[in-house]
This record gives sequence, C-alpha cells and structure tokens, in this order.
Amino acid sequence: MQFKSRSPLFTVATLLAASALLPAQSQNSVLQLDRPGTTIVLEPYALNVLRVTMSLKRQAALSAPGFGFVASPTAAGWIATETNLANVYRSTRIVATIEKDLHPAKPRLSTELDIAKYFNGSAPDAHITFRTPAGKKLLELTGWSQAVPNHKDGTADLAHDRRSIDPESWVVGATFASPDDEHYYGLGQNHEGFLDHRGHAVRCWNDYLSPAGPSTCVPFLLTNKGYGLVWDNPSKTTISPGFNEQTRWSSEMGDRVSFFVIAGDTADEIYAGYRLLTGPTPLLPKAAYGYIQCKQRYASQKELLDVAQGYRDRHLPADVLVVDWFYYTKMGQMDLDPKFWPDPTAMNKQLHNMGFETMISVWPRFQAGDRYYNELRQKGWLIHTADGTPIDGLPYDRAGSDIDTTNPEAANWYWKTIRDNIFSKGFDSIWADETEPDLPPNGSYYHIGPGSQFFNVYPLLHTAALSDGIRKDEPGRRALILSRDAYLGIQRNGAIVWSSDIYPTWDTLKRQIPTGLDFAASGVTYWSNDTGGWQYLPAEHHPEHTPLLDPSDARDNVGGYDDYPELYTRWFEYASFLPIFRSHGSRFTNEVWSYGKQAEPILSKYLRLRYQLMPYIYSLGYHTWQSGAPYMRALPLDFPNDPKVADLRDEYMFGPAFLVAPITEQGATSRDVYLPAGSDWYNYWTNERVKGGQTIAVAAPIDTLPLFVRAGSIIPLGSEIESTHQAQAIASIRVYPGANSNFTLYNDDGKTYAYEKGQSNITQLHWDDSESRFTHDGASAWTVSDDTLIHIIGH
Repeated sequence: MQFKSRSPLFTVATLLAASALLPAQSQNSVLQLDRPGTTIVLEPYALNVLRVTMSLKRQAALSAPGFGFVASPTAAGWIATETNLANVYRSTRIVATIEKDLHPAKPRLSTELDIAKYFNGSAPDAHITFRTPAGKKLLELTGWSQAVPNHKDGTADLAHDRRSIDPESWVVGATFASPDDEHYYGLGQNHEGFLDHRGHAVRCWNDYLSPAGPSTCVPFLLTNKGYGLVWDNPSKTTISPGFNEQTRWSSEMGDRVSFFVIAGDTADEIYAGYRLLTGPTPLLPKAAYGYIQCKQRYASQKELLDVAQGYRDRHLPADVLVVDWFYYTKMGQMDLDPKFWPDPTAMNKQLHNMGFETMISVWPRFQAGDRYYNELRQKGWLIHTADGTPIDGLPYDRAGSDIDTTNPEAANWYWKTIRDNIFSKGFDSIWADETEPDLPPNGSYYHIGPGSQFFNVYPLLHTAALSDGIRKDEPGRRALILSRDAYLGIQRNGAIVWSSDIYPTWDTLKRQIPTGLDFAASGVTYWSNDTGGWQYLPAEHHPEHTPLLDPSDARDNVGGYDDYPELYTRWFEYASFLPIFRSHGSRFTNEVWSYGKQAEPILSKYLRLRYQLMPYIYSLGYHTWQSGAPYMRALPLDFPNDPKVADLRDEYMFGPAFLVAPITEQGATSRDVYLPAGSDWYNYWTNERVKGGQTIAVAAPIDTLPLFVRAGSIIPLGSEIESTHQAQAIASIRVYPGANSNFTLYNDDGKTYAYEKGQSNITQLHWDDSESRFTHDGASAWTVSDDTLIHIIGH
C-alpha cells in the first residue's frame, strides 16, 4: 500500500493552500507535445496536481477544463526536460514521463502486421508514466482512443444526438495499467453493494432506473497507490477497473481525453487537491447537522404544525421539517394550495419560534397550462429537441418539461421565481428534487449544447442557480440545497445529496453502507439516505426470525410488514452516524413515535445521542471546509496498510474517533467487528479497551449500535438541547488514551457566512499520552473548571 496512515490527530491538510493563490495560466504553464496526429498537453495546477489532455485536434487539447473546475493552472516548481527516449515533466511531487515514438525493440509478428491491414486503433499510441521523485510508480497510461461513432462499436446512434451547428464529437477513452493489488474507491453513487470497484464495471451517469438503485456520477477515483484521478468528461462514462490488468475509461462524447492526476501520501492530501480543483465544501447551516424530519408527504399546514408540536411535547430534539411535493395547485405553478396551506408565512414564523427550520421541495418541471409554461417555451428555456420542442415524459409521465438551468438567464429566472413565490414565505432551505433531470437529456439539447455530451452536468448547474441566488439575495443565511444527484464540484453549492428513492428492505440497508462510503470518497461529504427507505411498504412481510420489536401497536403504519419496526430502528441507529441525519419515506406516519412503544425509546436514545455529539460533528464540518476531506470514511482511507479493510463494506469511520459497525441482518443480536491494525479501540458503550488487528464478536441487542472509539481520540460532548438554535454548553470532554491527540473544537453563529471572514471560536484540545495530560488553548469554550469537565476513559 502506498498511502501513509492518517494520524488520529485532528489536523488540517495545508500542502496546497498556497497553490490557490498563485496566478492564472501563463504562456509557459503547459508542456505541449505535438506528435504525429496527436497533441499531448501536460498542465500543472499544483506541485502534486497535473492535468493531461490528448486529442487528434490541437485546439481541443489546449482548451480549458470542462464543467466543475474552478482552479487556475500554474507551472511554479515544474521543470521540463527531454532525452532521446522521452519528454519528462517534473516537480517535487510528480515525475511524468512521456515516451517518444520509437521503433519497437523487436520486430512485430507477422500476424500483427496482417491484423493491422484491417484492424487498427482510433488514435496513435501514447505511453505516460507518473512516478514520485523517489521512483515509486503512481499511474501508467498505456493507451487512449478517439473514435468516430460507428456501427462496429455500437455507437453509431450517437451521431444523431448532434445538430449540424454542433462541433464534431468522438467516443473518447483511456487505458491505464492495473496492478493486482490496486483498489478503487469513489466514482459517485452506485447501489450494487461493492466498496472496492475492482472487477466491477461502473456506469458513471445519472440513471434513475439503474438496476440496484438510482445512480449518479462523480468521476473522481481514489486508489491505494497514492493518487486520485479526476476524469474531465460529463457525458455517459463507463469505468472498468482492474479487468485484464487494466482500468479503462470510456466516454460517449468529447473531442479529447482530459484527466487530472493528484498525488498524495495520504487520502487527505488527495482531497486537498480535489478541493483546489473543484472548490471547498462550505459549512451548512448548523440545523442541517441535527435531525431532518420528512415523509412523503406532510399534506397540510396543520399536519406539519402537529408534528412539530409532537417533538416539542416529547422534548425530542429536531431541527428541520420538510414540505415535500404536491403542496401546489399545479406542477410548475409555484404556489401553495391555500386549501391546505392557508398562511405559510405565519406557519413558518410559528415553527421558527419553536426552534424549527423548514425545507420545501421545488421541482424544475413546468406543465402546459401552469402560469409559466408558455413564457418558458417561448424563450426556449425548456430542455428541448433539435427543433425546439420541449421534451416531456409522455405517455406515462404527465408532469411536464424541465427548465434548462444550464442557461444563465433561465437559471436566474428560476431562482427569482422561487424566491418571490416560495422562499419569501419564510422557508429556510430548498429541496431541489429531480436534479438528474428526471427526463434524461440524451438526444435533446441544453443551452450549453447536446444533452448527450453534457449528460451529467445538470445537478451542478441547477444547484448553483439556487446557491448563488441565496448567497446574493439572502446574505444572512447559508445555502442548504438537498439534491437527488451530483457532479464534480457540487459540494461548493451547499448541497446535500441523498441516495434517491430506495426500497425499505434489509438488502437495501446493507447496500447503503458501501454506497455512501464510495460517494463520500468521491469528495462530496454531505450524503444521506431516506432512513427506512422511500418506497411504499409491501402489504405483508414475514421474516425468517422472530422480530426483535413487536409490531402489533404500529399496525396502522406498518401493516403486515412484521419486522419493519426492527428494520427502521436498525436503520435509524446507523443514520444517526451519517453526515446528514434525515428520515423520509412513504409511510402513513414517520415520526420517532410512529413505530411502536418498543421502538420509540430506542429511536429517542439515538436522536439525543446525535445532539450530544453536535460539538464533535460540527467541528468535523469545519475540518471538511478547510481540507476538502470527508468525515464519513471507508476504512481503507485511514488504514491503507491493513489489507483486511480493502473491501470491508459494513464498517466505517465517522470522523477521526468513531468506528461504526451497523447491524444489517434481521434478527441479529450480535455481529463480528474487525478492528483495524495499528491502534487500540474502546467499546463506546462499555469503555472496554481492545487491541486492533483482530475480529471480535460484539453484542448488539436491538438498542445497541456497535460503536468503537480509536485510542488517541478526544470527543467533546454537548449539553441536552432540543434544537441547534438553543445555546449548547460543552458538557464533557472524553479522552481515550493510547496516543497523543489533538482536536479542533469549532463554533460560530451557525447561520451566516461570517465564518469565511474569520468570525468563529476555535479551541485547540490536546492530549499528551506519555504525560497523561490534557491541555487546551485558543477561544474559551466552557466556563467550568477542567477537572469537572474532562473524563479520561480508563483512569
């Protein structure tokens, strides 16, 4: 393994910070190689970040990166040299060697020459090797392609997805060597249940009908060989990792191969490079780190207020209530039906007084007959066919057409229309549903060009329209956008991405864990799923094992699904340790008290635990803003030298301290947990200390989520609150001995972007393990004496 293990100390990756301040591209900021029939360009963005482009068309190879990227190139610290055999471009972090075209070392076989008379590649040969200055190989490109759409490859129909005014396009791809011990993480959201993508082809595009569950694409791959690769092409892309000792990327449309290599000794260093390229992850409103209560759907103002009162009467913490779709009189009308929502402004004021914020779902669909459809069609602001006709989903989808927010004028109009008609009534955040878009754009056209070429960019530009509008017109609040889908850079839009419309089954729950881990590994921290699943419950479900929770007093809600209270409880326990804790689903009721008297106290326990951990979780958000690193992490990211975790799919780290091992088997009251080597671990519930590098059996009765703390951790715990709008004192600082520790305790106003200007409270916590001594410096975070606050586990 090439990564170095991340220290348990809470530090911030700073290597690339200075790079963001360097000037934009100059005449000598690229290495351009004009080879017969090919132009190859190497363009550095930092000492450890290098872009490679190759094309049959010189200008295409020289053009800027596509959608999602915000960084400027800089050649500072890079040197180009040349030998008889190769061109070499080097920095103190990467040495890229581009072989020259040479005669082969041995004559080609006659059979090769015969085959070449009829069958040949679509592009000249290219061979580029990326190493560290010490000689350690990072990545090796062994070939590439730029093929005209054709019948042999089954791509001929792509030629029909362009107009005469559109530039020429090819099917483009690249092939890289794949050592047997290389493992692959990231690539957006794929529900098939794998963590390591090796040996599993990934369809990297927004696909609601993907076999295992709706998929979305973030073409960023992280490996255990000390590099990350960002693929710069938004068309449908297939990645085939590790087949035949190769990893292949192939995109349906483009005029070049373009990708970035980010070298890093740690995963966090690679995420710093991704942050440099695509932008930082801003802090969300503090309420978003609490509990988001949702269902499909709260149908009236009265129902929403009753749910809010139910939480407050029970003294249960919750922060955000969600108004899902069908609150309007007609799709695209941008109103709230006064029969059911008589005074949303007054409702929101009342909810705010109770400590709640509200999120409302806004679809980008406009239906013929609503008050805006004709205007949008006349202006050409709907996604359309080549002749300008808006696409729709007829015959069976009758919800209208999607607005084209790739058009800046349409995007600005869309935000202003939401602002004036909905946001102005006191709602706090937006659920940007249907950001695939739901009507697939292949064969149709955006303002920016053919939908097939720009297939995956809609989520990025659509959420940006809302985020930018909030930044401009609502300066006193942070943007919070719930999005179904994603693309490179969406993290900078204040977006939460959820795993779409999943099923309420044990199998789905099991697959959600690696699904979320790969998505977070793609550089997008704020991921969640619909706790309990979105789809409707089956009329009956009788499990193999006796349910651990009695469903009899929840029959009005769960019907004949005997083990659903158990499934929901296990799911809720897991969800309390996700970056975003949000319940949703198509049940009659979906509140903490909806699943029976046996389930309610367990759900309440984890709800309160989430808020107890708020100082820890919010500090993780600050770390992500600074570093770009996710805090829900597959174990290989933090323990790269432990081969047993390379494809461990049902455990993960939540920040630097917690190892989470959810229960995903019906009827289970224990499970085996592997504790990674290189550290000791503490059972969170019992404080028992256990050596790492072994698998242990862990008791897990229905009220217990297997949870361990890494030795050398500091965990700040908060006082009991019912909303993040209440002041929360630091109630305890837990120290888990076994290594030196540092933790950055962070707090601010929780609502505005003032933190970007340094208006925040930062306290550095330190544990010296050899001296058994706790210290702190920086802002004052508590008023009581340290002796009453600090709890050293095991002492």
